[in-house]
Amino acid sequence: MIIDFHTHIFPEKIAEKTIEILEGNILSNTGEVHKAAIPATLEALRRSMKENSIDASVVMPIATTLTQSATINKFAQSINNTDGIFSFGSLHPMQQDWEAVLYDIKEKGLRGIKLHPEYQQFYIDSPESLRLLKKCEELDLMVMLHTGNDIGVKPPSHCLPDRLRNILDHVSGEKIIAAHLGGWDAWDDVEKYLVGTPLYFDTAYTVTDISESQLARIIRNHGTDKILFATDSPWEAQGFTVKKLSSLGLTEDELDDIFYKNAKKLLKI
Repeated sequence: MIIDFHTHIFPEKIAEKTIEILEGNILSNTGEVHKAAIPATLEALRRSMKENSIDASVVMPIATTLTQSATINKFAQSINNTDGIFSFGSLHPMQQDWEAVLYDIKEKGLRGIKLHPEYQQFYIDSPESLRLLKKCEELDLMVMLHTGNDIGVKPPSHCLPDRLRNILDHVSGEKIIAAHLGGWDAWDDVEKYLVGTPLYFDTAYTVTDISESQLARIIRNHGTDKILFATDSPWEAQGFTVKKLSSLGLTEDELDDIFYKNAKKLLKI
């Protein structure tokens, strides 16, 4: 069994244009061409899952403005628990009705929220962020965080490992998932500040940007019971990531933790 805990899709009518904008941001920021591996639609994700023997995928929407959460969470609810698709909700930490939105996300049956400190421009250890994280813990909602740098956003980065470590003085972190292995392109600091903490890490968009030795070391030292298989689809092909992780020399039990056991526990399925 394999569960991809970090994917992105958009409604059909805006998917193509949204990906074009994101690809343009990457090109502008890095001077490099990075193309999505598949279209960012529900149909394309389900096709990828079938072709690559992925049993379930978790969609991570992002509210990038103060007014998007209602539309985004309505779409998330419409696809949640359908044919192997689960969806988180999202909101912006600075929107005035943040608390009411969290209760609505809970009522909709969405299992958590996705926050992106770079797109949403907030520091992870800011007061606005901490109040949100505390409320999610109270409501038993998971929180998926973009962590580290972002290939399409210029510095400063808002959720680097040292700042992320600060939140553990205020919340347990046991339902918080630090995407991109705890901090994209800041993995030395991940080892310094985050390895061994209660946070979950996911593997989204990491396997080609970190050495295999450091990837395996972080996974083992953090504990495979706190690692989630994830691809950041459409940005990384699901089958490719499965093969890369399977080639690290991890045991079958360790891979089972990563590929599905941890996800099943968090999703309560």
